[in-house]
Amino acid sequence: MSRSQAKSETLFAQAQQVIPGGVNSPVRAFKAVGGTPPFIARGLGAAIWDADGNEYIDCVGSWGPLILGHARAEVVSAACEAARRGTTFGAPTEVELLLARMIVDAVPSIESVRLVSSGTEAVMSAIRLARAYTDRSKVVKFEGGYHGHSDGLLARAGSGLATLSIPDCPGVPEAITAETIVLPYNNLTAVEDLLASRADEIACVLIEPVAGNMGVVPPAHGYLEGLRRATRNAGSLLVFDEVITGFRVSYGGAQGAYNVIPDLTILGKIIGGGFPVGAFGGRREIMDMLAPSGPVYQAGTLSGNPVACAAGLTTLQLLASEDPYVQLDRRAQFLADGLHQAASRVGVSITINRVASMLTMFFSDQPVVDYASAAASDTERHARFFHAMLDRGVYLPPSQFEAMFVSTAHTDSHAEHICETAKLALEEIAVR
Repeated sequence: MSRSQAKSETLFAQAQQVIPGGVNSPVRAFKAVGGTPPFIARGLGAAIWDADGNEYIDCVGSWGPLILGHARAEVVSAACEAARRGTTFGAPTEVELLLARMIVDAVPSIESVRLVSSGTEAVMSAIRLARAYTDRSKVVKFEGGYHGHSDGLLARAGSGLATLSIPDCPGVPEAITAETIVLPYNNLTAVEDLLASRADEIACVLIEPVAGNMGVVPPAHGYLEGLRRATRNAGSLLVFDEVITGFRVSYGGAQGAYNVIPDLTILGKIIGGGFPVGAFGGRREIMDMLAPSGPVYQAGTLSGNPVACAAGLTTLQLLASEDPYVQLDRRAQFLADGLHQAASRVGVSITINRVASMLTMFFSDQPVVDYASAAASDTERHARFFHAMLDRGVYLPPSQFEAMFVSTAHTDSHAEHICETAKLALEEIAVR
């Protein structure tokens, strides 16, 4: 049933001669699942086509930003119109003001926001700001949480590091990682005990309110509320990394859905409408410490890029007007139920974690509540399932430790087809 990949194989071989590993982001290389990654030629709606002409139902959506599907007409039009006016100026434009206003109006914690060019840059800048505001140096993060590739945050991280089994990253000095304290996700006692004993050292607690980079892992009941209480008591800032969850879990992000308001919020993905972008924002008194208002320096020539802002603004306007979240939730639940039924029919043990329109199917017969339980999943079986689905025209994340994403372009027919295909794929891997 394997599809022809002759052109992708040729392109991958050529890419490895000029790009490290043949890819510009590690998970794309398929190291965790084996085989040759298809080189994508185009996308439309819920579908993508590779260089060999193979069509796939896309359940990755560029790792989350394409909540409206590929090449949504209004978003493409806005980006093209902006590009015709000029692709970059390195100067203020009205469209970045309009996007900033939409973000401030939508996200409960944000009174003031700074636009940047990537999630990594946004996290790095937010941490610098938190350290300056609190006059403390240490940062708490959680096992399996991924917050970009800045030096201090690669300790026991998720996403590509988990996928490639890289425990920590060479090239990062111990003196830098010593400023990062790593605790288990969903363990409130560990955070409370640390803050009780070392509160005067902790600048901030940084967390994905819904983990998405060890696979999807929702917060335990009361966990986020407990973090808010503990950080407030300790005088530390609570920082939500909502690069994935912002405008996806709800229009107001995870903080809107769970009604827990952090001090700072990091955004990305959806606010760029498919273009590179990031942002960080929060209470005005904190944000006003940024230059030129205050002494904390942060800058970027392409920050607030007019093409990215136009695409992001149009995306948020469509989300605000169409309010697709109930429909997205229903379709994602339908998909999760169908995958459960498919696995049950063939006797394959799985656990599915879902929050809104993001979900992960773990090859595990145990609840997945943190990085340790996620890492106990059967990654070899996941790899075989991934290829059995790919051969049948369904493109899943090439890692056990990533999320599937449902977009407004996915229909009930797409969901039914994915579930029917999963049954065939699970039957195939069950007999091997």
